[in-house]
Amino acid sequence: MIAILTEKVSGELEMLQRHLVILKQVVENEPIGILKLAEETKIPSHKVRYSLRVLEQEGLIKASAPGAVTTEETKSFLKELDGMIEDLAKRAEDLLKIKIAR
Repeated sequence: MIAILTEKVSGELEMLQRHLVILKQVVENEPIGILKLAEETKIPSHKVRYSLRVLEQEGLIKASAPGAVTTEETKSFLKELDGMIEDLAKRAEDLLKIKIAR
């Protein structure tokens, strides 16, 4: 029962982490292909492919013949990223403040 309450959020955080790991590799090693990303990150290629699709839909990367590359949007997103992560962390901390009698 408890897992149901937190399972979805946990899964979303795991996926966000994966997307950011893939984005980091693209930023640091562009252009980079799926197989190299999978090898470098130890993430299965089908999950790498999904993350690349999500990042492309968000406008943060684009496909090129030699592999994924960043876009004009990437730099502004990265400037905001720490703030977004801090907001998520604060929300998690706020959950700890909810005291329910046991």
